[in-house]
Amino acid sequence: MTADARPSLLERWEALGRPFPHLPRWAAALVLALALAAAAAGALSAARAPTSGPADRSATPAHAAAPRTEAHSVTRAKGDMALYARIAARVAAGEGYHAAALAEHRASGYPTRPFVTVRLPTLAWLQAAIGADGVRWLALALVAAAIAALVWRAVPLASIEERVIAAALLAAGGGAALSPVAAYDHDFIAGVLLSLALLVWRPERWWPALLAAAAALAVRELAAPFVVLWLAFALAEGRRHEVLALAALLALFAGGLAAHALAVDALQLPGDLASQGWDARAGYGVPLAGLLELTGLRHLPPILAAPLAVLPLIGWAGLGGRMGLFATLWFTGLATMMALFARPQNYYWVELILPAYAIGLAFAPRALAELFAQATERISKQI
Repeated sequence: MTADARPSLLERWEALGRPFPHLPRWAAALVLALALAAAAAGALSAARAPTSGPADRSATPAHAAAPRTEAHSVTRAKGDMALYARIAARVAAGEGYHAAALAEHRASGYPTRPFVTVRLPTLAWLQAAIGADGVRWLALALVAAAIAALVWRAVPLASIEERVIAAALLAAGGGAALSPVAAYDHDFIAGVLLSLALLVWRPERWWPALLAAAAALAVRELAAPFVVLWLAFALAEGRRHEVLALAALLALFAGGLAAHALAVDALQLPGDLASQGWDARAGYGVPLAGLLELTGLRHLPPILAAPLAVLPLIGWAGLGGRMGLFATLWFTGLATMMALFARPQNYYWVELILPAYAIGLAFAPRALAELFAQATERISKQI
């Protein structure tokens, strides 16, 4: 940057440090009020929700058709993970992915239209190469790499105590890889990869984050908004090489997605089921339900867990810096996407922000203290 060049908006944001101590009193009070309202709304929603919680992905899916015969319903295990396990077994036995996937979708009463109802083949190919246990161990290794990045220097505006707590939360969330079905959960694997991309990014060494984001895109197309947001940041910062790499990645992804669509469409049959679509506009209760079901909050009473689900977002917003801003925009963006488009049965999309979202809980106490201090500053001075 030349001497007379003005710093970009992001550079000025970075120079600000932690943002909450710079807020005027009214703004700090507003943020506190919004956080309180969100927590209260979440608690009220949880109190009104059915006690059974979201649909279990190991059970019959809500979009599945009725079994064709009684024998069919008895002999075939039901649910998303069982479906993906059967597809992976057929691919490992040498069958082509798309033929195996569409055959299993039909046999299990799952839709095959539009093409996005059939998962990308990457995870099944990886399972065929290293096995389901190999995928789980790989996910654990990725979590370990994310923890290392977090503890060493990924969050410079957090204290060492906060980073240690955040690392413990990251380990607890990533420990879901120990589940026998974790290897078949595309959203979970993509979420681990995006968490790694978020934490490992460095201005001088961004290619490891690019590899992690590319792998997430190859597993789950819903990772695309993360890359688009990263591209917007790179453009705003004038990082030309990073912009070109991200644009190339999105172009490759678009080509791969088009090839997947053609492969699925080529094998369609007239009687194949179609999805209900994704325009439910079910509101922010969908991502909230996902957080309550898929994190450690499920062990707490919903009326207590729902307000706690809001705190990590406050922690990330109060962290500041490029990472805090990027994470806050990514998390709120995905939650908004879910609120607008996801059906209640799609609550598992929230795994795309896990386990990174949960570690914001480590940053929340200081963020709340800073907000409270700013909101009551004038009162304390008058006293």
